[in-house]
Amino acid sequence: MTLKIKAYSDFICPFCFLGKGPLDDIVKEKDVEIEWMPFELRPTPYPKIDPWKEPDKLGSWDTFILPTAKKLGIEMRLPRVSPHPYTHLAFEGYQFAKQQGKGNEFHHRVFTAFFQEEQNIEDIEVLTQLSSEVGLSKDDFKEALLLGMYREVHQEALKHAYEEANITAVPTLIIGDEMIQGLASKERLAQIIDEQLKK
Repeated sequence: MTLKIKAYSDFICPFCFLGKGPLDDIVKEKDVEIEWMPFELRPTPYPKIDPWKEPDKLGSWDTFILPTAKKLGIEMRLPRVSPHPYTHLAFEGYQFAKQQGKGNEFHHRVFTAFFQEEQNIEDIEVLTQLSSEVGLSKDDFKEALLLGMYREVHQEALKHAYEEANITAVPTLIIGDEMIQGLASKERLAQIIDEQLKK
């Protein structure tokens, strides 16, 4: 039986990107299916943030995020996209990709574009290019974003995260009836998955 995992994350969350590594590894070894769920850390109209201008964020990047990335074998850098982008358009693009059966591929590509290539994932042209790289129609994708065709779907998914699932921080994983907040090792994920599969 395939175990479904709901993974709540935001594209500008470095801990979410780090948490993807062990999760991606687990998918190759266990009978699990990941459903990525949106959670905007800084939705409009909250002001954007620029970690390069916040010493405490730069400190945590150097003392925790980069060493953890190195330990996990994940290439990662603090993007010099200033300030950091809003992510609602990327998530609307994800909803389009999901409907086309390419949700996980697009989700992964947006993450790598931001944390490995320092691309502005709020830019429709950038997102359109990423969509074509995972096999989606550039024209259809761009039209969907420009017309806001997936805005409502995304807002419903956000409402679910905030109000129904009561997600308060990301990354958060829901594996069966178990909720994990924060980074989880591959070993811990495997243990929880095995326990849930026995139920």
